[in-house]
Amino acid sequence: MRQNAVDPAGSMPRFYDLVHRNIATGRRARSESAATCYPEPMPDARFYPPPNFGSLDDDDAAFDHARVVVLPVPYDSTVTARAGTRDGPRAIIEASTDMELYDVGLGSEPYRHGIHTLPELAPHTGSPEAMIDRIEEVTGELIDAGKFVVTLGGEHTVAVGAVRAHAKRHPGMSVLAFDAHSDLRDEYLGSKYNHACTLRRALEVAPVTQLGLRSASAEDAALIRDERLAFFSPAAYRAAGAQAVVDRLGDDVYITVDLDCFDPSEMAAVGTPEPGGLHWDEVSDLLVAVTRTKRVCGFDLTELSPSLGPRSCAQLAAKLAYRLIGLALGPVE
Repeated sequence: MRQNAVDPAGSMPRFYDLVHRNIATGRRARSESAATCYPEPMPDARFYPPPNFGSLDDDDAAFDHARVVVLPVPYDSTVTARAGTRDGPRAIIEASTDMELYDVGLGSEPYRHGIHTLPELAPHTGSPEAMIDRIEEVTGELIDAGKFVVTLGGEHTVAVGAVRAHAKRHPGMSVLAFDAHSDLRDEYLGSKYNHACTLRRALEVAPVTQLGLRSASAEDAALIRDERLAFFSPAAYRAAGAQAVVDRLGDDVYITVDLDCFDPSEMAAVGTPEPGGLHWDEVSDLLVAVTRTKRVCGFDLTELSPSLGPRSCAQLAAKLAYRLIGLALGPVE
């Protein structure tokens, strides 16, 4: 596997000093009024520490030394079916605390790269476009600080800001999207930043290859056909094989995962489930194939609505995030 070129000694993002001071004092920054606020840790072991991805010790979770930063984005303002993805980031982080830090499938401990968990990003109530701009800005600052950014949604729209931030810094980057839906509408319900438009916006900055497609409007299907877009249904993927997907990707790849790509038998906790989806081993094996020859520059996991399914769904999402960190960055040298 090729290693990502991440500089752990990069410059501190400009927003972080303010956020860090407010975390330490138990206050909220004005710009982060809706963010999760963690009080100053207690001086003894009778209290749980502030929650973070993997429930890591301070040495493994410190921002300065972490290669990975988890950015929780509890945003679901354009959801049109069953809401609840705003609770997804917290559920994934909570589920990760029950996860063994040795990944049997990888034979390694990805947390040794260091994983820092930021407070939840405050939703921008002005407009969906303003929220995308906020995500892009914060993600860009983290990338410029040398961090490998893992974005946890929230609805799939949050991927647009993350994709844009990465595309600006990785010319020639391609996007690998896992999704049950085509998400190619140019506009939906009066907004170009509705969750039904996610991959259309991504296509504006990078080529997209999609896995798991099994729901599309007639217009989206025509666009896929006319533009010869690389959108694979589960059946088409199984017939073509992993290498057919890998061959369509550039050297730098951003991965966006709408969890409804999975079959509902494994992932029921999504707002718009579709039968006939992908399975855990298929997704994991494809990610192994991709990271064997490509460099993953960042990824997001979105659309978990924890109240709509069993706790195992959050566990799957947490495990997927952790495995993808390990695949993207490789073993610690």
